[in-house]
Amino acid sequence: MPPADTGASSVIVRSGASVLSSLHSSHSDDTRLDPGGPGYRRMSFALFAAGVATFALLYSTQALLPAISAGLGVTADQASWTVSAATGGLALAVVPLSALSERFGRRTMMTVSLCVAACVALLVPLAPSLGWLVALRAVQGAALAGVPASAMAYLAEEVRPKALVGAIGLFVAGNSIGGMTGRILAGWVAQAWGWRAGLAAVGALAVVCALTFRVMIPRARHFRPAAVSPGSLARTVGGHLSDPLLRRLYAIGALFMTVFGAVYTVIGYRLAEAPFSLPQGVVGSIFLIYLVGTASSAAAGKLVGRLGRRGALYLAVGTTTLGLLLSLTSSLLAVLAGLVLITAGFFAGHAVASSSVSRAAKTGRAQASALYQTAYYLGSSVGGTLGAMAFGAAGWDGTVVLGLLAMVGAASITLYATRRALVERRRTAVRA
Repeated sequence: MPPADTGASSVIVRSGASVLSSLHSSHSDDTRLDPGGPGYRRMSFALFAAGVATFALLYSTQALLPAISAGLGVTADQASWTVSAATGGLALAVVPLSALSERFGRRTMMTVSLCVAACVALLVPLAPSLGWLVALRAVQGAALAGVPASAMAYLAEEVRPKALVGAIGLFVAGNSIGGMTGRILAGWVAQAWGWRAGLAAVGALAVVCALTFRVMIPRARHFRPAAVSPGSLARTVGGHLSDPLLRRLYAIGALFMTVFGAVYTVIGYRLAEAPFSLPQGVVGSIFLIYLVGTASSAAAGKLVGRLGRRGALYLAVGTTTLGLLLSLTSSLLAVLAGLVLITAGFFAGHAVASSSVSRAAKTGRAQASALYQTAYYLGSSVGGTLGAMAFGAAGWDGTVVLGLLAMVGAASITLYATRRALVERRRTAVRA
């Protein structure tokens, strides 16, 4: 989704890149945006702002869950729905909004999405109860789905091929910085003025970013509206869901995100309690560990080159599992080291699985990647809720057990794929 957000962005990046070659590969009179040309810098800054707003809002309550529990008098698993509702709303809306962007335009879709989400963000701190808070967060998540559904298609249509990587990089950087900044900003503001003030601060940041996007984003010059055919979309989605390889990749992405969602939803509660008893601002700053994800995502390509895709997945599972076990200790340094390993393992596994989706899908790559995002964010929703429930029932040990079960599932799917590959290799050798 990226920190988690960076990883999510990698799915969109590959989707946009796959669209690129078929859109504008043979135009000699190229009027698309290019570094140094008019509009390119404005476009890059606008999409950076969109990325910051999207992921700052999406996870704005995650660092505040202990404070929300105390303020509203609810349990950890009940408070976790403020995160799960947002990611679940995004998961359910990303495919339909990607289709609507074909009809109404990428720029329009992103503008409407950001404006609606930012307006809802101003209402979120005023929620009188947990039910209202969860409902507003679900609407916010569904609105935000229009940004990842449209951003990469916009870049593919409006930016020259040689400049696309740089433009994508700035958008991904916005995702990363937004996801991390939103949590840290909310945590430190909440420590001084309460969790509602923390959410208001993130909402104010999102409003500034949404206005910046609207003012800076250049008019789309190469978009051509296309009719939205529900039947065609359903057939494409059905074809992807009937592909066994894609189903396995979707499951692996969801299982990795289940671990990540569970750990980072619950970790604030653990660190705020004895024996650590860390203040709210410091708990929010724990999300700086997300920077590890940038490195592990970048290293995933080299790992695949050396170990193969399945070998890289085994390593990611092993690293995540080791981090989960290490986090069981009562030493703060050991817990932080465990979080580093969990984060590195998650992002490596996510990068491998998400890149494999675009490679495996022969047609409808945008929809295949959108389905991966759906599975990915549903994994976040399920992991956050079940992780909090496990924490309420058995403490941090329960959350770790849930994570270990998810990693057993990911390892089993990868092992199954390995055995199938070996069988197919033997059959090919016999035929030869």
